[in-house]
Amino acid sequence: MSAHRFDLAVAVLIGATVIALPFATQNDFFLNLALLVMIWSIFALGFDLVFGSIGMVSFGHASFLGMGGYIVAIFTQRYGWSFELSTVAAMAAASLLAWIFSFFALRVSGIFFSLVTLALSQLLYILADSKLREWTGGADGIAGVTRPQLFGIDFFTTQAFYWYVVVLFALVVAGVAMLRVSPFGRVMQGVAQNEIRTEQLGYDVHRIKQITFLVSGGISGLAGALLASLLMFVNPQMLHWTTSGDVIIMTLLGGAGTLWGPVGGVILFELLKEWLSGQTQYWYGVLGVVFILATIYFPKGFLGEARRLAARAQRRKP
Repeated sequence: MSAHRFDLAVAVLIGATVIALPFATQNDFFLNLALLVMIWSIFALGFDLVFGSIGMVSFGHASFLGMGGYIVAIFTQRYGWSFELSTVAAMAAASLLAWIFSFFALRVSGIFFSLVTLALSQLLYILADSKLREWTGGADGIAGVTRPQLFGIDFFTTQAFYWYVVVLFALVVAGVAMLRVSPFGRVMQGVAQNEIRTEQLGYDVHRIKQITFLVSGGISGLAGALLASLLMFVNPQMLHWTTSGDVIIMTLLGGAGTLWGPVGGVILFELLKEWLSGQTQYWYGVLGVVFILATIYFPKGFLGEARRLAARAQRRKP
């Protein structure tokens, strides 16, 4: 099986599961878990544009997720905006924040880039937790975040909101897939492989990184808006560095730099979390051990390794 056919097979499997799940069960627990997986997958796909496609490790992506959540919560509750308009504003605000981050972080590279994004993210977390308490609610957060109403349809129920998120999840996956195979996506891959050679070919590497960061921030902002709506609550924890750490673990578990790797990593992470948390209170430590073993024995992630083996088997065919 070629890598392309492998991706297609994974797409069919995930698509069939997502569509069949509401018909197979009406249990809100499973539907909420699937919603959480899809929303985190949107976040992971946005993050992987920077991490997997460009090769930059950002510890500040939780800021864009949290920005999306707070913008939706504030605009819908304080100003009475519709959820859809607030979501657009959330994506725009997250992209703007990503541009501000890139202005400082892209002046350095490697581990220094990661540290700058971490410092900026924690600064925003502290502001939301204390200085901006009047707007953010501080540690108490903002409760009662609304759910969308579109074309006369109320998406308040879990079943209705599920299909709303399914549509957005499919659009994000399709958009990221087209971006990866576009000429701009090819240049992104070139930057990840060899920045100097890409610059010698006449491309503005700094501008490419900045645009990628903006797109990544916007997608992360969308995920934040949906997460706030799912939980009907937003607090500074969405901005914390541990949230950025979680999405890094998810992406690495599935396979960075691939379309379905981040999605597979989110599924694996959430299923392990649900199972381990019911077995032991130290589930996060056990999950850390799983992550360490996975990075040692599956450096390309589980789906990344499976995709590589599928492509290798195809090349061996006469």
